[in-house]
Amino acid sequence: MSETWLVVGLGNPGTQYAGNRHNVGQMVLDELAQRMGTRFTVHKTRAQLAEGRFRIGGPKILLAKPMSYMNLSGGSTSALTRFFAVEPDHVVAVHDEIDIPFNTVKLKLGGGEGGHNGLRDITKALATKDYLRVRVGVGRPSGRMDTADYVLKDFSTTERKELPFLLGDAADAVEQLIDAGLLAAQQRFHSAGG
Repeated sequence: MSETWLVVGLGNPGTQYAGNRHNVGQMVLDELAQRMGTRFTVHKTRAQLAEGRFRIGGPKILLAKPMSYMNLSGGSTSALTRFFAVEPDHVVAVHDEIDIPFNTVKLKLGGGEGGHNGLRDITKALATKDYLRVRVGVGRPSGRMDTADYVLKDFSTTERKELPFLLGDAADAVEQLIDAGLLAAQQRFHSAGG
């Protein structure tokens, strides 16, 4: 069994996208890197990479932010799994999820991609759906706004006030998932509703 975990934060590169709902996965990785006391550097797999541990004696954690656009996230994810010999069951994709309310975190193993092009590309590149996902709720657009436009907008002023709590919860979920397993993490975060 692999002692190394790869946590991939999905998003788009560039400052113009940094505050978008679609980039919440990368925001969660920034929170995790800060907790771990590590910094991101550019890795040859076309990802920003930070390495460390959640706790002394814990497994090695690789935090990766692909430097490609969201819909091409699979290339660097797959390259990182090969470079560090990480099996798909030790890959955690952290991503925005419109099908759950803002301020909610859910976890799952495998399943569909729900129209999420970043997940679809990772599934294709890894040749399996059996990797873990930390789904960070961004809610659905109100009215007739196109979903693609919605996720490429920054969080609203009201949401930004709550965002640090959401990022903290999602980072906690990643830690719990790796330390205690999927079931324990689901029980904690699914029953709490957030």
